[in-house]
Amino acid sequence: MPRMTAARAAVEILKREGVTDAFGVPGAAINPFYKALEEVGGIDHTLARHVEGASHMAEGYTRTHPGNIGVCVGTSGPAGTDMITGLYSAIGDSIPILCITGQAPTAVIHKEDFQAVDIASIAGPVSKAATTVLEAAQVPGVLQQAFHLMRSGRPGPVLVDLPIDVQLTEIEFDPGTYEPLPVYKPSASRAQIAKALTMLAASERPLIVAGGGVINADASDLLVEFAELTGTPVVPTLMGWGTIADDHDLNAGMVGIQTSHRYGNETFLASDFVLGIGNRWANRHTGALDVYTAGRTFVHVDIEPTQIGKIFAPDYGIASDAKDALKLFVEMAKELKAAGELPDRTEWIASVLERKGSLHRRTHFDNVPLKPQRVYEEMNRAFGPDTRYVTTIGLSQIAGAQMLHVYKPRHWINCGQAGPLGWTIPAALGVAKADPDTTVVALSGDYDFQFMLEELAVGAQHRIPYVHVLVNNAYLGLIRQAQRNLDINFQVNLEFENINSPELGVYGVDHVKVVEGLGCKAIRVTEPDQLLPAFEQAKKLAAEYRVPVVVEAILERITNISMGVRIDQVNEWEELATEPGHAPTEIRPLV
Repeated sequence: MPRMTAARAAVEILKREGVTDAFGVPGAAINPFYKALEEVGGIDHTLARHVEGASHMAEGYTRTHPGNIGVCVGTSGPAGTDMITGLYSAIGDSIPILCITGQAPTAVIHKEDFQAVDIASIAGPVSKAATTVLEAAQVPGVLQQAFHLMRSGRPGPVLVDLPIDVQLTEIEFDPGTYEPLPVYKPSASRAQIAKALTMLAASERPLIVAGGGVINADASDLLVEFAELTGTPVVPTLMGWGTIADDHDLNAGMVGIQTSHRYGNETFLASDFVLGIGNRWANRHTGALDVYTAGRTFVHVDIEPTQIGKIFAPDYGIASDAKDALKLFVEMAKELKAAGELPDRTEWIASVLERKGSLHRRTHFDNVPLKPQRVYEEMNRAFGPDTRYVTTIGLSQIAGAQMLHVYKPRHWINCGQAGPLGWTIPAALGVAKADPDTTVVALSGDYDFQFMLEELAVGAQHRIPYVHVLVNNAYLGLIRQAQRNLDINFQVNLEFENINSPELGVYGVDHVKVVEGLGCKAIRVTEPDQLLPAFEQAKKLAAEYRVPVVVEAILERITNISMGVRIDQVNEWEELATEPGHAPTEIRPLV
């Protein structure tokens, strides 16, 4: 039997589980693992500037392609605690990432040794499993189980903590005979799908709500086929955006109290039946539950049994992997169609399209400073249907989701449940690393951008190009808007007069200088007609220099973006589109 250190065995297992990339920061307690990474080869490591950044890079990497599992590596103590936000955002969005930490020697973990912390206990609530391996011979089994857990049921992250003496201990391990464990996923039965289809057929104005679970299951094509067979319009959630192209006639628009379309909310309110697949009824989607559920019958399909009934009790629930359920939905819908037992939805679809072509928000403004709506309008012109957008939270993300267009699964990469500021830059680097041949465009407000902007140096060092659209109003815009309800405007303003850049006025941080100092390129835009040329130039600079390129748009200081607490009472702060020139890049422009 071959003998090797447990650290080397760990690296050999990663390779056999399909890992080709890792993100991290070395340190004394994880150096044996890094030695094995170098000796074994075959895993490309990207050196982050902050371990939280590495965890978000791993997330972005995972979210880009089906089957990807991003790996984040760090040393003992604060490296593990820095990963917690990445674990939280991953488990909230059902994203499998593997976090590997070093640890103090087993004999002194409990003695408050330098950087010794019980990371397994800390990470437990935000991971599917968190284990400190105390016996070297258990390392292969723990890692094998980690990949099994990450892929089985509702996907999610796992942390494996390796004390330095465990890493250095030699064990007997044969990589050539290693096999991943079979993946477990629940599957719907024909009887269950038949019941759901009977309920669908009995309705007059049905909708499908497609969540992130459809994308996680790589089942978007099946969902679109099922929608087309049954003539059922689809509402993608924020995490499911792209599962059906925005320009598809059965895309009814997003529903919600923030990231929503006017036509999406109105169509939902007109519906009488909702089939939710791979979604979790998030509160930013539903708003007030009494409004959301009134007058509608619900069927909920989800891979996690305990998710069914968690927010409200559906009329019927099915615990199933989205792909397995949709295979049966398609198969049985074809049988019903052949038998002439599917109802005609022509009138319902026509009403959906009428709303989609008339209920728009205005995007075309010529104001200086810029209105954010114009930025997204020009982004629609500059970036095509193959673009992968990356963003996390804030007015920039909310407005972007209201006004941008997405055409493919995994082309809107958003940290939905946790929404940590700073996520966007490292996640975009992970996405661009996973897919270097596609245009990657990140979107941030100034505060999100400033949280982890040091990670731009990673893009410069490792030559990872992407375009970052930075909308700057020198405000915590979303928090300022939320404070309106309390009649305050407190500790949310970021403006100051920069003594080194007086030309900025009160906009404070000179992002162009900072970005250039980190080895990247930057363009500042102050007028609307400069936006499209700047985006085109940014694409060229990214391709030429192979580094991140930031386009900073100087916005008006205060803009309120459409939102509310009920889907029937969303506040529209700006004037609405009433003629074709008001929203020229809408999917179905006004006529």
